[in-house]
Amino acid sequence: MPSASTKAAATSTAADTRLAPGAPGYRRMSFALFAAGLAAFALLYSTQALLPAISAEFGATASAASWTVSAATGALALLVLPMSALSERFGRRTLMTASLAVAVAVGLLVPFAPNLEWLIALRAVQGAALAGLPASAMAFLAEEVRPKALIAAIGLFVAGNSIGGMSGRIVTGWVAQMWGWRAGLLAVGLTAAVCAVAFRLLLPRARHFTPGSLNPRTLARTVRTHLSDPLLMRLYAIGALFMTVFGAVYTVIGYRLVEAPFSLPQGVIGSIFLVYLVGTVSSAAAGKLVARTGRRGALYLAVGTTAAGLLLSLSSSLGAVLLGLVLITAGFFAGHAVASSSVSRTATTGRAQASALYQSAYYIGSSVGGTLGAVAFHAGGWPGTVLLGLAAVLGVVSITLYGSHSARVSARAEARRFQVRTAA
Repeated sequence: MPSASTKAAATSTAADTRLAPGAPGYRRMSFALFAAGLAAFALLYSTQALLPAISAEFGATASAASWTVSAATGALALLVLPMSALSERFGRRTLMTASLAVAVAVGLLVPFAPNLEWLIALRAVQGAALAGLPASAMAFLAEEVRPKALIAAIGLFVAGNSIGGMSGRIVTGWVAQMWGWRAGLLAVGLTAAVCAVAFRLLLPRARHFTPGSLNPRTLARTVRTHLSDPLLMRLYAIGALFMTVFGAVYTVIGYRLVEAPFSLPQGVIGSIFLVYLVGTVSSAAAGKLVARTGRRGALYLAVGTTAAGLLLSLSSSLGAVLLGLVLITAGFFAGHAVASSSVSRTATTGRAQASALYQSAYYIGSSVGGTLGAVAFHAGGWPGTVLLGLAAVLGVVSITLYGSHSARVSARAEARRFQVRTAA
């Protein structure tokens, strides 16, 4: 005979109408958000593999051309929180659809920018439009997916991000080699348009969304609550530091590979981003990694992998550099999936704002990493960029160690309080 607790658990599971693997609608939702993540990252980083070609056409330095990436990620970082508030009022599905539509429309204009200033301005508008997608997607998953399946579902969304970033760079690289960088950007815009249509057709309607208020005081109170939570603040900092490494490496790597001793053509440089497939695997596997090692153990493993990749990339051997990029990518996406899913599980109220703050920190890290990575490369070559990455990695280690120490202190304090109550 099953126990009462077993019966209660079965009843609770049966009453939970949220999506889970195998349930109707789960696969459609997964494919829809995968397509959205693919389109978003393909658009957001569409100029990154083309920076040497953009520099050549406009006579710009690496740091100046890097603003075509940093302007987009910076605008996203600034607007992701206000956009999350709109999603609380008008719905996650509506805002994600509008964000993709505007971003795609701007993406079809970007290839016709007459100069670097216009290119940077259009990319900033595109990043602002995309701000409505990441936090809304995380909040949608937190509301519509059962808790035990949440890390896996977010991992699939992040996997779409990695494939979007990879495919966008590969497409732009090869198309640019044949027809120029403007044609490469146009190809990405058309691909993103197809993904946006697929997203709208596949994503099921939300069944657990409750419209909230746009009251600025309520929003400010929710934000203050999240910013006063030590665990959330550590997760935000970890996301920003991981993305600082990633933004620096992938903004500068094209400049390094186009120079001696590698002297690779644009198409081959774009194909280097095939290593993003490693990110697809590592982000999707983050849930199993956390189950085996715990959240902090998974973060330590991600940090160690990233640091090893940075050091290996210092080699003058192309094979070693590629292996270094593989390790950096695997470590970054695993760390990002762990940190972002932990935010969604930690925040019990105002999930959209909690996810928005994480996304804001994450993309600030991307902007800072892209800009400082280019400056470091100009000042000290590739070793300068690696040194910046290692400093960010050390920051993640320090924050994680501090979190472990704080957890032990809190556990000892709680044990002492329990002993006092028991003795009384």
